[in-house]
Amino acid sequence: MAFDAGLAVLVLGVASWTIAARDTFAAVVGFVAYGLLLALIWVRLAAPDVALTEAAIGSGLTGGLLLGASTPLRRTESLAVGEKPAAALRAATIGLCILVSAGLAAIILLLPEPAPTLAALAAANLVATGLGNPVTAVLMAYRAIDTLLEVVVLLLSLLGVWSLTPDHLWGSLPSPHYRADSYETVTFVTQLLAPIGILVGIHIFWIGSVAPGGEFQGATILAAMWILTMLSGLVDAPAVNRRWLRLLLIIGPVVFAAIGLAGFAMAGAFLAYPTNHAKLLILIIEVPVTLSVAAMLTLLVAGPPERSSHR
Repeated sequence: MAFDAGLAVLVLGVASWTIAARDTFAAVVGFVAYGLLLALIWVRLAAPDVALTEAAIGSGLTGGLLLGASTPLRRTESLAVGEKPAAALRAATIGLCILVSAGLAAIILLLPEPAPTLAALAAANLVATGLGNPVTAVLMAYRAIDTLLEVVVLLLSLLGVWSLTPDHLWGSLPSPHYRADSYETVTFVTQLLAPIGILVGIHIFWIGSVAPGGEFQGATILAAMWILTMLSGLVDAPAVNRRWLRLLLIIGPVVFAAIGLAGFAMAGAFLAYPTNHAKLLILIIEVPVTLSVAAMLTLLVAGPPERSSHR
């Protein structure tokens, strides 16, 4: 109990410090630390799937994106440090935060007893999906259309990032080019870590049907290894007009949507699976989705094309 109370106080302190920090880099570091503490809280709440997602995506990948965005912002940060929002704007912001917090507290405190839930119904039909992990069953069967839309949103986000590219660089390579130096520590660590990280990512994906894990967590780890090899200079970012890259990006959403449409013929509804083949169809969806999400996350971090593909 004391540990949980201390953890709650620490999370509130880090969150307050992150909001109050005027330095962009310090705020991003605070955000990453806040995400890792939230992952620990989810572990304490016996929700390892959510903890993995928070650590991999909420803190890790999002933190990387924010660090990349903070670099150009720091050039103009000194001009904005002296600026303060008007008193009316600050008062309105504080009032809105209090209102949202009070609303969330009221929702929790005023929930009926027992709280409405579909958990029992979902658990009763878990066998029909062929999956042992209820979280994966919810994401790929009961909420499959939400999962499909999440993948589509990632793809649209990447297209939005690419749309920031100047016309003369469209089809070129994202991110700066790093030269590998076999004597650098980062290069050595990457060569050692990347194969292990790939195996861990595949393992996290594969066990997702029966234990905490899944395609998004596994894809994030695979993306992290790809990003690490690019940052160390072992591989270069691919040109965005490569046919294999574009195929890799769309194969996940396309297969997902195709099996969803086939559900009309197989089970009478969109994204419905016949009982005898549910696990096989979900696996056929998850493999390309994992590859597509890994590529999308990597290219989101790499950013828009900014250098010619002719070197």
